[in-house]
Amino acid sequence: MTHSLSPADRPRRLLGATLVAIALGLGGCASLVASTTAPLAVNLSRAILDQTDPETVQDGAPAYLLLIDSLIAQNPKDADLLIAGARLYGAYASVFVTDPARARRLTERARDYGDRALCRQRRALCGVGEGSHDDYLQRLAEVRPADVAALYAQAGAWAGWIEARGDDWNAIADLPKVEAAMRRVVELDEAHADGAPYIYLGVLMTLRPPALGGRPEEGRRYFERAIALSQGRDLMAKVQFARRYARLTFDRELHDRLLHEVLAADARAPGLTLINTLAQRQARELLAGADAYF
Repeated sequence: MTHSLSPADRPRRLLGATLVAIALGLGGCASLVASTTAPLAVNLSRAILDQTDPETVQDGAPAYLLLIDSLIAQNPKDADLLIAGARLYGAYASVFVTDPARARRLTERARDYGDRALCRQRRALCGVGEGSHDDYLQRLAEVRPADVAALYAQAGAWAGWIEARGDDWNAIADLPKVEAAMRRVVELDEAHADGAPYIYLGVLMTLRPPALGGRPEEGRRYFERAIALSQGRDLMAKVQFARRYARLTFDRELHDRLLHEVLAADARAPGLTLINTLAQRQARELLAGADAYF
């Protein structure tokens, strides 16, 4: 397998800023705290997701990380809190952290929270990632629809953990397990997170060219399904489609069309404004470098 996850490529590359939406949205914040303070969490989540200035989110996120840590320390068996912790730490490390050592530390915390969340959700899944691939597939078969949110958070945190260790072949060897987890998520709930699991699968299918085992046409179908499930509102799906598939297959026409569609779209959408703002920034960068690439 070709090494596609170099340290220089770490920020915004494996799954891009989609992790921000996964971390801060989809009901995660609504379940952060007890009912007496839930409205604050919900309003904070909405404010972050509807923010048009990513730098404001970047500057404020460390305080939120500490809040998550304190809440988990008080309620270490709360699966919803652990899911939220896995999401937020994974998002912050992947999108905003450029120091490799720090990224490894933060993704270690994200993965720990994700593993604990899945274990709390279903005891049979404790330590699920430690065995062989065949054993992992057998354990995944025990996942039920009620476990999807925990499995998705755990697999997403695992993907970020691998990304931060792009020079570790033992870590990279876990990618097939992440793929299997995302396949199980869409098998149980195709529309989970408005189709975001399909973005993960699309990226995983396009990490390598066909000659080295990649499956770009399968990846294309996943990207297209993600776009359909979000009804085109999640602009990051199109950015990843252009970055991963169109560039891998040297399809300049598709590449430019997708990115121009992103730039022409209204970034403001409930729960997606932040992610769409980041998507438009990345679209401009990709278009600016297109002549050199193609």
